[in-house]
Amino acid sequence: MEIKVMANILDKNDRIAADINCRLSKKGIFVLNLLGSPGSGKTSLLEKTIDVLKSELRLAVIEGDLFTSKDAERINSHGIPVIQINTGGGCHLDAIMVQNVLDRLHLDELDMIIIENVGNLVCPAEFNIGEDAKATVLSITEGEDKPLKYPLMFKQASVTVLNKVDLLPYTSFDMEAAIDDIISINPRMTLIQASCRTGEGLQPWFDWLREQVHNKQARS
Repeated sequence: MEIKVMANILDKNDRIAADINCRLSKKGIFVLNLLGSPGSGKTSLLEKTIDVLKSELRLAVIEGDLFTSKDAERINSHGIPVIQINTGGGCHLDAIMVQNVLDRLHLDELDMIIIENVGNLVCPAEFNIGEDAKATVLSITEGEDKPLKYPLMFKQASVTVLNKVDLLPYTSFDMEAAIDDIISINPRMTLIQASCRTGEGLQPWFDWLREQVHNKQARS
């Protein structure tokens, strides 16, 4: 049966994801799974994050994409380790893909790994990949209806960055409605309104990441 096959796939994936998390937890490495639609601003957020935090935290990035390495090339120009995973058309990363590339990183020299998942609001939310937390990027140009259309993405995330707020005057995006919907799905969600283009509102994002790394290292 299809349901049983899917359950078996997820069970195997979750076991591998737990092994990844255990391995990295022993080294005090915080792992973030960065999610969002194509064009939401995930890579731009990564670039801003690297530029601000690389002087105080040892960072690495794993880039997930269907076919190209364009995003990895952007990240590589910021001077931190980056590994590209191409799914060959698959709509998400899974734990096996991540496990297969971990040994290419110098894990003893890292504080945080950010995994930029394939641009998609559906499949990536279903597959744990060894992360400590998921973060969702939602661009206001996508419309405020997306949280209710794709609730699992927001239910499983610890933080949502509402990106491109500099474009609010030029859209019909209802910020209050979007926030109400996200909180109704996940009352514990940390919400950050920001613009990766201008840098507006990004400080709480940087502070949230610093806190996660600190807490992970304190537990290791």
